[in-house]
Amino acid sequence: MKILHTSDWHVGKVLKGQSRAEEHTQVLAGVIEIARQERPDLVIVAGDLYDTAAPTPEATRLVTRALTALRRTGADVVAIGGNHDNGQALDALRPWAEAAGITLRGGVRDNPAEHVIDGVTADGERWQLAALPFLSQRYAVRAVEMYDLTAAEANQTYADHLGRVLARLCADFTEPDRVHLVTAHLTVVGASTGGGERDAHTVLGYAVPATVFPGNAHYVALGHLHRSQRVIGPCPVRYSGSPLAVDFGEQENVGSVTLVEVTARTAAQIREVPVPGTTPLRTVRGTLAQLAELDAPEGWLRVYVREQPRAGLREEVQDLLPRALEIRIDPELVPAPGSGTRTAQRAGRSPRELFADYLGSRGHADEGVQELFDELLEEAER
Repeated sequence: MKILHTSDWHVGKVLKGQSRAEEHTQVLAGVIEIARQERPDLVIVAGDLYDTAAPTPEATRLVTRALTALRRTGADVVAIGGNHDNGQALDALRPWAEAAGITLRGGVRDNPAEHVIDGVTADGERWQLAALPFLSQRYAVRAVEMYDLTAAEANQTYADHLGRVLARLCADFTEPDRVHLVTAHLTVVGASTGGGERDAHTVLGYAVPATVFPGNAHYVALGHLHRSQRVIGPCPVRYSGSPLAVDFGEQENVGSVTLVEVTARTAAQIREVPVPGTTPLRTVRGTLAQLAELDAPEGWLRVYVREQPRAGLREEVQDLLPRALEIRIDPELVPAPGSGTRTAQRAGRSPRELFADYLGSRGHADEGVQELFDELLEEAER
């Protein structure tokens, strides 16, 4: 059988105020085109379909249309909820999904059988998929246990709990003539973050060892980390990565999907397929004069300006580089905290004096900024 593994679409993402809707439309069209060309038997979307738990109607239409288009290629489609998704809202779409021939699992249900999906390819290859949506720590570890355990023990309890859940879901991975698959949305110890993940859900407390996956699984399709990568484990374990860079921390990532070819009797053959239509994120730096001479690269830009801060500097940069979404003073020009500057004493000093001290401590020496502060202060005090 052939499997197309994708994850972390983050539809609805806004980058520094810039909607990514058009980019997502192009990228998901690219994923659908790959499915049309490759003709997979199964498409797995391993979580974070949306960027927010309250997606807009536009984002919902884009996701549901993409899932429908993937199903129309002839593949079975299974999608699970990630930490950015609203699991209950996804489960509310299950009647629509079932009518469309799509399997949707938003949150973890009490009945483990709901998370075990069976299928047969057109060529007669039988498969079984254990589908585990994102499971937060507060639901995985009972509060009474948290009160009685040290932080290290509590972290281990989360990993143990995930191990027990997966062991239960994979209990029937015993038949030799069936392809055994797992999909989950979680962090595995030793994997590399992509740069734009939600920090609260990638810290050590949420990391589990690869040994939670059964050694007799033919392939484990993971979501959550945005960099496409293989994870060393007892079976083939892989993150497909996000098909487009979600934030500037991911500008070096290459958007792709993972194609897997496997049978019940042979090992998985894995390859990455780049997704067309992605808009690159780039970082440039220099003085205004250097930026004026720059042959601006394609894509959205993060600009580090090598100038002393002053009022109107951002506007000057945007005039030179209209696709600049993030503009910062080059960190090398910003004095380190406590580098020979005096800490302002608050007692008996006016807000204007305190702000002037702050500007001095940060290397700001522009009267225009001080004047803007004075105007805002006067307006606030009316």
